[in-house]
Amino acid sequence: MCGICGYVSKKKISPEQLKKMNDTMYHRGPNDSGEEIYEMAGGYQIGLAQRRLSILDLSALGHQPMHSADRRVSVVFNGEIYNFQELKKELSDYPFRSNCDTEVIIAAYLKWGADCVTRFNGMFAAALYDRESSELYLFRDRIGKKPLYYWKREDGLFFASELKPILACPDFPKDIRREVLSRYLFQQYINAPDSIFRDVYKVEPGSVLRFRAGEITTWKYWDISEVYRKCAAQPVESYEEAKTGLKALLEKSVAMRMISDVPLGSFLSGGYDSSLVTAIAQAHSQAPVKTFSIGFHETKYNEAGYAKAVAEYLGTSHTELYIDEKEMFDLVDSIPYYYDEPFADSSQIATMLVSRLASEQVTVALSGDGGDEFFCGYNIYENVRQAQKLDVLGGMVHGICNLPGLKQAGLEEKLPFRVRVIAGNREKESKTQFGAGNYIVKANAMVKAVQGQNFLPVHYLIESRYDVKDWQIRRMLLDMDTYLPGDILCKVDRASMKYSLEARCPILDTDVMEFSYRIPHRYKFADGDKKHILKDIAYDYIPKELLERPKVGFGVPLDKWLRGPLKEQLLDYSSYDYLVKQDIFDAAYTSDFIHGYLKTGDAGPATGANYSKLAWSFFVFQQHYSKYKTYDIA
Repeated sequence: MCGICGYVSKKKISPEQLKKMNDTMYHRGPNDSGEEIYEMAGGYQIGLAQRRLSILDLSALGHQPMHSADRRVSVVFNGEIYNFQELKKELSDYPFRSNCDTEVIIAAYLKWGADCVTRFNGMFAAALYDRESSELYLFRDRIGKKPLYYWKREDGLFFASELKPILACPDFPKDIRREVLSRYLFQQYINAPDSIFRDVYKVEPGSVLRFRAGEITTWKYWDISEVYRKCAAQPVESYEEAKTGLKALLEKSVAMRMISDVPLGSFLSGGYDSSLVTAIAQAHSQAPVKTFSIGFHETKYNEAGYAKAVAEYLGTSHTELYIDEKEMFDLVDSIPYYYDEPFADSSQIATMLVSRLASEQVTVALSGDGGDEFFCGYNIYENVRQAQKLDVLGGMVHGICNLPGLKQAGLEEKLPFRVRVIAGNREKESKTQFGAGNYIVKANAMVKAVQGQNFLPVHYLIESRYDVKDWQIRRMLLDMDTYLPGDILCKVDRASMKYSLEARCPILDTDVMEFSYRIPHRYKFADGDKKHILKDIAYDYIPKELLERPKVGFGVPLDKWLRGPLKEQLLDYSSYDYLVKQDIFDAAYTSDFIHGYLKTGDAGPATGANYSKLAWSFFVFQQHYSKYKTYDIA
């Protein structure tokens, strides 16, 4: 696990500047670093750099940039290729020097070209320079586990695992990309290919970028909608086949992710996904697996007791830490530095804390991420199923409410909240993304309108691309394309790497993901039982009574914080004078909105007037801006 950065440019960059860029990611790779600069055809110069967190082959042979034996190819790499040993056998004619997976990337490219990426099973972001063709390739893994940004310039591009190396470039303008702000305020994250800065993009999951002779070309080698259609056309024949096949693939996936030359453990919340991953890991280990969980003194957030019970049953070496609100609160100021761009999923704080705890004993931690999206685990999926059943009726109500006379009377706005949501859900490209219209209105109104500038819609208007009639499946695929890489995996990557900890996600193994598409949906959502088949496998390892309970998840008391210890800072961020000088938000509207929220707070369940998340998104953006602002505000 590492951080990578570099550039290709006609403007000369000094070795000292490249090292400065690289060292901004010290936390991603404290064990080693390397920077090299080469001349490239067409008057270009290319620089490659890496910070290394040593996981496989701890010797100097794992140093990067790494070169092919004939020095035709150079590569910097962040992540893990879990099937590298299998690939190494296929590539036995290559003169390997090391035992690390980075060298396998080089050998694979020399044999199969850029298509080699289709053979990698892992989490990765890599930059590869081919001197023979004078091409630079950027690769990113299928589901977006590892991050990769790039800054497009007239004279080339800069790339990095995080934004910090790009921000370290002395001529980087730091211009805020206003078009993304409404969507960010609503979604709480910025999804690929977009970023918060103008001309800076994320390589999309499952994509390749090629730079050749000043031209940038990108393409998808793994696309969720296409892979789903292909796999779903070949469904497994029976539940028994589905369960047996999935269980075998999960066991293989966990075993592959336990290959490490450094201490390894597992995050354990006590929920189905982390418990299953931990149970399989323990079954493959001769010694007790180190497991980690955090507890909260506030009962409604606390799952530590469940995790401890699972750990005791499995016989793991368990460490738990109870944290108070102050410990969570103390991490708020670190969010801008480690996340680089506005990121407002508040569970990032708890993820930081469990990562910090694990890093005291291990360098690699297994995680259960992906179970909800691929096996129908979120509560929203139940709501989506109900909404689809009521959609026709909702359309009739909407039509009646918009008849002449009734529309002027605002009848639809007077309906009960749940009815209003269904009735107003008429956009065919966002049918599964229903919710309170108030949030959309306010997210759009907060951002200052600029003539000729079009904001990205707060919803992802892409649902027809999945060509799936079942709303539940459609929403799962949408979450795999957006929420999973843009929020969940971003959160885990930054939180774990803050403490130089590598997080591995067995459920996001390529073979597991593609096999999940072949499993009939009725086996995932069985008579209202979410994640049914995954739960059934978990019961083969752990008694049902230890796992069966309502889903909790990590959370923080946003309303309490924003209207308590963060109130004065939020008031400063939202003052009319500050907002006028900042010239990003509509000063009058935003100031009134924040001040109104601070007076009333959240209105409660099923009201459509819980604004703490929107206020928190605004707060986090202002935090970010105050650190990376484009100009000083007096």
